[in-house]
Amino acid sequence: MFDAFDPIVLARIQFAFTVSFHFIFPAFSIGLASYLMVLEGLWLKTGRDLYLDLFRFWIKIFAVAFAMGVVSGIVMSYQFGTNWSVFSDKTGPILGPLMAYEVLTAFFLEAGFLGVVLFGMKKVGKGLHFAATCMVALGTFISAFWILSVNSWMQTPVGYAVNAAGQFVPAAPWIEIVFNPSFPYRLVHTVIAAYLTTALVVGAVGAWHLLKDKGDAHARKMFSMAMWMAALVAPVQIFAGDLHGLNTLEHQPQKVMAMEGHYQSHPDGAPLILFGIPNGKEKRVDYAIELPKASSLILKHDANAPLAGLDTIPDADEPPVWIVFWSFRIMVGIGMLMLALGAWSLLARLRRKLYDWSWLHRAALVMGPSGFVAVIAGWVTTEVGRQPFTVYNLLRTADSASPLAAPAVGASLMAFLLVYFAVFGFGTWYILRLMQKGAQPHEPEITDDAPIRTAGITPGPAQKPEGNP
Repeated sequence: MFDAFDPIVLARIQFAFTVSFHFIFPAFSIGLASYLMVLEGLWLKTGRDLYLDLFRFWIKIFAVAFAMGVVSGIVMSYQFGTNWSVFSDKTGPILGPLMAYEVLTAFFLEAGFLGVVLFGMKKVGKGLHFAATCMVALGTFISAFWILSVNSWMQTPVGYAVNAAGQFVPAAPWIEIVFNPSFPYRLVHTVIAAYLTTALVVGAVGAWHLLKDKGDAHARKMFSMAMWMAALVAPVQIFAGDLHGLNTLEHQPQKVMAMEGHYQSHPDGAPLILFGIPNGKEKRVDYAIELPKASSLILKHDANAPLAGLDTIPDADEPPVWIVFWSFRIMVGIGMLMLALGAWSLLARLRRKLYDWSWLHRAALVMGPSGFVAVIAGWVTTEVGRQPFTVYNLLRTADSASPLAAPAVGASLMAFLLVYFAVFGFGTWYILRLMQKGAQPHEPEITDDAPIRTAGITPGPAQKPEGNP
């Protein structure tokens, strides 16, 4: 069935599918862990049961999302050992310790305190429970720290030497390898994206219930908090993204050339191509809608500054322009919509209509999943823009794969497709059912003897009616 396919292409498709599926859950859990920390902190400070209800509501969703993120992440290690064993061998001396640090710090921190957060509020006391919640939030951030350091080193490798076996080995202090040139920008941009993704989900849940009942206190609080996040953080994210783009121009110019659709060099200022159809054969963007010299103004802060194009790059080193060009525009377009939603919510708040404008609520509901689309589009831009290399300009993707036949890779790809859509499809459906139910007054907490039953989706004979403690 797969004999006619290139095994490297199949391996890339498999990794792209699994890592994209996986990243949906960490992008949500990173932001949600911090949101839980804020909710519990506000409950302890104010004593309002509303915050405790929201905490108990969202902790159930966090538990499911966290579990699915862990399970889907295990597959990454499997693929490094099977489909990408050459890459693992050559980069292991540098990337292996960084991955180990993630397990020894972040994962142990999250797993060690998550049980206390889920089941320990009545057993350890309020103060210690809040400390555990903070540790889980910190753990999710540390996890992002190490994983993004690994990825950033692949984008901007520094501090290495190549030994006789062809392996990359450390040749500089670890601090230089960890804080490689693109890492600070990628960390800030990705973590803010996770916070915005979570805010949009929370806002969508609040909007859904406001459309049914504008007096729902829990929905009002969720919606208000989410819209503050969108209004204040979306502009910061755009600024951080601009800085990240300038850093990418410095260290990975061909990625920016693909993002901008610049097949040709522009010695007197490059246009900003808003839309068009990249034509790789003719080396141009067909039907381009562009703003003259705007790209040079954005990237160089000088409208007449020259910008090199892909005509300065060997064809064998060009990224797939069509994919990078459009994934970048999807990410930026969604970012602009987030900014508009935040501004709209500020206007509604100033007019004291935040809970009354139904069209704002409908817009927030539609924007609910947009954060996930934006982060996936951003990662497609980052990863496909690095091609045809796994380690930028040093190790080609074609030289990183295991010597496997196409049928073997194709069979595992089919297995992943079936299992992922079955298992994680059910998990996603379960989360959506929880969101549809909404937070209730005196929201029941998860108990260690019946964590699913107390989630309150399908009342059983031993469960109290919804809304009762």
